[in-house]
Amino acid sequence: MIETIDFHIPELDAMKKYPKEIFCIGNTELLKRPKISIVGSRKPNQYARQFSHEIASKLSQAGVCIVSGGAIGVDAICHKAAGANNTIMVAGTGLDKRYPAINRNIIEEIEKDGLVLSQFQAGVPSNKYNFPLRNELVVALGGILIVTYADIDSGTMRSVEYALKMGKEIYVLPNRMGESDGTNKLLNKGLAQAIYDVDEFVAKFGVVKENNIAQDEFLDYCKTNPTYDEAIAKFGAKVFEYELSGRITIKNSSIRLF
Repeated sequence: MIETIDFHIPELDAMKKYPKEIFCIGNTELLKRPKISIVGSRKPNQYARQFSHEIASKLSQAGVCIVSGGAIGVDAICHKAAGANNTIMVAGTGLDKRYPAINRNIIEEIEKDGLVLSQFQAGVPSNKYNFPLRNELVVALGGILIVTYADIDSGTMRSVEYALKMGKEIYVLPNRMGESDGTNKLLNKGLAQAIYDVDEFVAKFGVVKENNIAQDEFLDYCKTNPTYDEAIAKFGAKVFEYELSGRITIKNSSIRLF
């Protein structure tokens, strides 16, 4: 059921204008948790996919609520990695819609166990001018902003502009030349800090208890980029199970982590 937030959210005072209305579905107690916003490209490379997942997962295990925008790519990866019960999705449509449709199952899980927010009334479609407003809200909610992959002149870089105006610390993954030129430019200009060690970074915000980290032999194996045939020979049906759950993808006859 769509409700209206009836209390003040201090983090949103950083916005150019505090939202007139904020609609929600889910657990508003998450708004009182320590929060970090993570954003990035809809088409990140495999390196960014892997570390987006690892960063979001470990921050979540350390007690941080992950905020993102529900888009395909980095957003969806981070929502999944955090777990539906520890993530806030900010929508760019009215909450009677689940956009993008490809993420419908993820959004439904967050509605049930996490929190979905929107500045737009029911019935408002995915107009392009909605998303800058969505992005500003995503950035404002987090204590810092993490950008794992971004091209120059992308929508993600508009989120960075909000973070700079709000005085937020920005963290990025170090990428190779010719990849994620937007975040590389931020590093070059001294506008962002690089995450070189995920565990060391996460330790700034909380403690990940060892017994919270379940070792997964198959996922560790997938980090070696095995071929599909090699994975089937070694792990059999587990390959199909993980593909169906969205934790891996199969591309050009090779296994890739989601």
